[in-house]
Amino acid sequence: MITEYIEEALNRAHYEIIEDEEPFYGEIEELDGVWATGKTLEECRNNLKDVIEGWILLSIKKGIPIPSLGEFIIEDVEEVVA
Repeated sequence: MITEYIEEALNRAHYEIIEDEEPFYGEIEELDGVWATGKTLEECRNNLKDVIEGWILLSIKKGIPIPSLGEFIIEDVEEVVA
Protein backbone atom coordinates (compact mmCIF):
# COMPACT_ATOMS: atom_id res chain seq x y z
CA MET A 1 0.00 0.00 0.00
CA ILE A 2 2.76 2.48 0.89
CA THR A 3 4.92 1.52 -2.09
CA GLU A 4 2.02 2.07 -4.48
CA TYR A 5 1.24 5.42 -2.84
CA ILE A 6 4.86 6.55 -3.26
CA GLU A 7 4.88 5.48 -6.92
CA GLU A 8 1.64 7.38 -7.56
CA ALA A 9 3.10 10.45 -5.84
CA LEU A 10 6.20 10.25 -8.05
CA ASN A 11 3.96 9.94 -11.12
CA ARG A 12 2.32 13.23 -10.10
CA ALA A 13 5.63 15.04 -9.52
CA HIS A 14 6.43 18.21 -11.45
CA TYR A 15 10.05 18.94 -12.28
CA GLU A 16 11.80 22.11 -13.39
CA ILE A 17 15.32 23.41 -13.82
CA ILE A 18 16.33 26.20 -11.45
CA GLU A 19 19.50 28.26 -11.04
CA ASP A 20 21.22 26.40 -8.21
CA GLU A 21 24.07 23.97 -7.48
CA GLU A 22 21.43 21.27 -7.77
CA PRO A 23 19.48 22.56 -10.76
CA PHE A 24 16.75 19.93 -10.88
CA TYR A 25 13.77 20.72 -8.64
CA GLY A 26 10.77 18.46 -8.11
CA GLU A 27 7.61 18.77 -6.05
CA ILE A 28 4.25 17.11 -5.58
CA GLU A 29 1.53 19.73 -5.39
CA GLU A 30 -0.93 17.47 -3.53
CA LEU A 31 1.55 16.85 -0.70
CA ASP A 32 2.27 20.05 1.23
CA GLY A 33 5.97 20.71 1.73
CA VAL A 34 7.18 17.72 -0.31
CA TRP A 35 9.97 18.82 -2.64
CA ALA A 36 13.58 17.93 -3.47
CA THR A 37 16.50 18.94 -5.64
CA GLY A 38 19.31 17.08 -7.38
CA LYS A 39 22.24 17.48 -9.74
CA THR A 40 20.46 15.23 -12.25
CA LEU A 41 16.81 14.43 -12.84
CA GLU A 42 17.41 10.88 -11.58
CA GLU A 43 19.04 12.17 -8.37
CA CYS A 44 16.18 14.61 -7.88
CA ARG A 45 13.62 11.81 -8.29
CA ASN A 46 15.49 9.58 -5.81
CA ASN A 47 15.71 12.45 -3.32
CA LEU A 48 12.02 13.16 -3.79
CA LYS A 49 11.22 9.50 -3.07
CA ASP A 50 13.18 9.73 0.20
CA VAL A 51 11.31 12.92 1.14
CA ILE A 52 7.94 11.27 0.45
CA GLU A 53 8.86 8.28 2.64
CA GLY A 54 9.92 10.55 5.51
CA TRP A 55 6.83 12.72 5.08
CA ILE A 56 4.56 9.65 5.29
CA LEU A 57 6.31 8.32 8.40
CA LEU A 58 6.20 11.70 10.14
CA SER A 59 2.53 12.16 9.23
CA ILE A 60 1.69 8.73 10.66
CA LYS A 61 3.69 9.38 13.84
CA LYS A 62 2.04 12.79 14.37
CA GLY A 63 -1.44 11.56 13.44
CA ILE A 64 -1.67 13.97 10.52
CA PRO A 65 -4.10 12.83 7.80
CA ILE A 66 -2.43 11.78 4.56
CA PRO A 67 -4.33 12.94 1.46
CA SER A 68 -5.46 10.30 -1.00
CA LEU A 69 -3.88 10.29 -4.43
CA GLY A 70 -6.64 9.02 -6.67
CA GLU A 71 -7.38 5.49 -5.51
CA PHE A 72 -4.27 5.34 -3.31
CA ILE A 73 -4.95 5.92 0.39
CA ILE A 74 -2.91 5.44 3.55
CA GLU A 75 -5.09 5.24 6.64
CA ASP A 76 -5.66 3.31 9.84
CA VAL A 77 -2.01 2.42 10.37
CA GLU A 78 -1.51 0.45 13.56
CA GLU A 79 1.66 0.78 15.58
CA VAL A 80 3.96 -2.24 15.37
CA VAL A 81 6.37 -2.85 18.24
CA ALA A 82 9.34 -5.15 17.65
